[in-house]
This record gives sequence, C-alpha cells and structure tokens, in this order.
Amino acid sequence: MRRHYGDPAAEYRAAVEGCGVVVRGDRRLLRVYGRAPVQMLDGIVTSRIPQVPVVAGGLADSTTLTGDAVYGTMLTAKGRMVSDVVTLWLGAGEEEGLGLSVAEVAHEAVLAHFRRFLPPRLARVEDLGAGTRLLTVVGPGAGEVVAAVFGDAPMDGFMLVDGGPLDGGALVARGVRQVPSWDVWVAADALSDVRDRLREHGAVPLGAGAWDTLRVEAGFPEFGIDMDDGTIPVEAGLVDVAFDHGKGCYTGQEVIVRIRHRGRVNWHLRALRFGDVAARPGAQLFEAGGSKVRGRVTSVADSPRFGQVIGLGYVRREIEPPAAVRLGSGEGAEVGVEELPGS
Repeated sequence: MRRHYGDPAAEYRAAVEGCGVVVRGDRRLLRVYGRAPVQMLDGIVTSRIPQVPVVAGGLADSTTLTGDAVYGTMLTAKGRMVSDVVTLWLGAGEEEGLGLSVAEVAHEAVLAHFRRFLPPRLARVEDLGAGTRLLTVVGPGAGEVVAAVFGDAPMDGFMLVDGGPLDGGALVARGVRQVPSWDVWVAADALSDVRDRLREHGAVPLGAGAWDTLRVEAGFPEFGIDMDDGTIPVEAGLVDVAFDHGKGCYTGQEVIVRIRHRGRVNWHLRALRFGDVAARPGAQLFEAGGSKVRGRVTSVADSPRFGQVIGLGYVRREIEPPAAVRLGSGEGAEVGVEELPGS
C-alpha cells in the first residue's frame, strides 16, 4: 500500500467529505469448501456462520446474490488470536464455498490452524491470495459510487456480482471499520479496471496514511498492529462484536466464557489522546510520578477530526477511563485515556 499519492490532506478530505478508494494489502481472501464447510467452520470461528446467500430481489435470472458478512475471530485453545475474520459466501452454496477475509500477516498461521482442525474429507481450504485483490471505497459519497459501478451498494452484508471474484465478477461487502465504506474483492487481473471505473465515478485514490488515520479515529484495532497472536480478544474490545455467545463449541471458547463470567483481563485497548505531543507505536505509558509500565502505544495518527495526535494502546485495567497517564516515564507528557468509540 502506498503511503500517499502526493497530498495526504486532500486524500483525507475526500474520505470524510466525498469518496476515496484505497487498494488494500492488509487482508487476504481464503475459500473454505467441501461436503460440510459450514459445520466445520462453526467449530473454528467465534462468530456465527452466515446463511447461504439469496438471489437479489428474488429474480431467477439475476446475476447478483446477497447475504450477511459476519465479523469474528479464530482462536487457539488458550484463547489467543490467530486472526480476526470476516466470513461471507463466494457463491450460492457449499460447493462454491465460504470466503474468509483474514489478516495478511496471519494467513500462514490461519492455514496451519486449518490443517490442524479442518478434516479434509469434510472441508478444504484454498488460499486465493494470489488471484484476488481488495479495494475499499470510503466516504459519504461511497455508496453512490459503488452503486454506479456495481448496480447497488448493500447497506448491510454483501453482494456477489456476476459470479463474484472467482468468476470474473466482484464481491462487495459493507465495511466494518469506517462508516460508510464498502470492501470490494475482485480478481487480481481486474484490479486496475475496477479501480479506474471507481475513479471515473468520483473516487479519489487514497494511500495507507489516510486509511490508517480513519481506522485509528474509528478506534478499530488492526491485527498485526494492535492485535497479535498473544492477544485475547477481550483485551482488544472485541467481545461484543466478534462473538456469538449462544453458539455451540468453538476452539478457545472455554477461556472466553471463563473471562466473561468469572474472571477479567489485565489489559484493555483504549483510545489515547496525545495533544500536540509526538508519539510512536511501542512507547510505554506510566502513571504520573510512577516507575512501573502501565501501558503501551500500538497505533498513532495525526487526526484532523480530533485536532490532535491520537492513538490506540493497551492500558492496565486499574486505570479506568477517562484518565490520564504519562508518555515515556512518570514525568513525561500527559496522555488522555478514553473508552474506544462505541464502547
């Protein structure tokens, strides 16, 4: 992902006032298919499995299918994250299979997890990383642009257009990070054409800088930056957005249930406010006058929305927001600690 295209401020304005499009490199698409992929995945992901998509509008000759896109996680037996996951469908049934959007940095671990827990006689996994690419269209004008290019812009869930990315079409899903936004999966060889069509309808190219600023402003953690294979999703604030607490057993469930009902975690992801002080990911946080580390910074962005430097980071559970900590030492600059947006 390019950091910017020459004018980061203009890119950000396009994303919050008009429409921008970013070519993503942080997610990879996998396909799980076979005799019983739904049953097998249900015991691996923490979220519910979406229903098989239906023909849009009930038209028998329609080339568009619609369905739910569900955000969740994959866990080890000890409740640690393998990756966050968006589950949707790549066709009309189990033969075409379910699509899993996973973190690019975690895809090898995800494949290894499947080799361990996915019985090949019932379900198999295919890595579509080399053949598919992801674009995200974001901004108040994004819905109009997406509808102009693909015929519609789903307000929830996703739609498969012209067979989806496996058959030369597209998979268009409502985004889970910034609102409004849409994720568009296409075949790799169609990327340039789709991007050009989006630009012709008003989408301004965005770099990774503007996209990351939007993410940090929204308070949404990214796997590989704010979460990793040592993170329990409760720490990252995902317990209410990435779990189906009424479903049957899944790997790591015992740890999550124990924390929810009888325990607690020591660290919580929080929104950080630095004012005009420069900060870097990895910086340590302390209580005023203290010498013990009470937190660490994971993401930083210079936010036009908040008019200051903001970030995400983990803070000890004893420090309940709204609160203040110090950057770098007990005598460092004051840092505001707040709940994540939407908490």
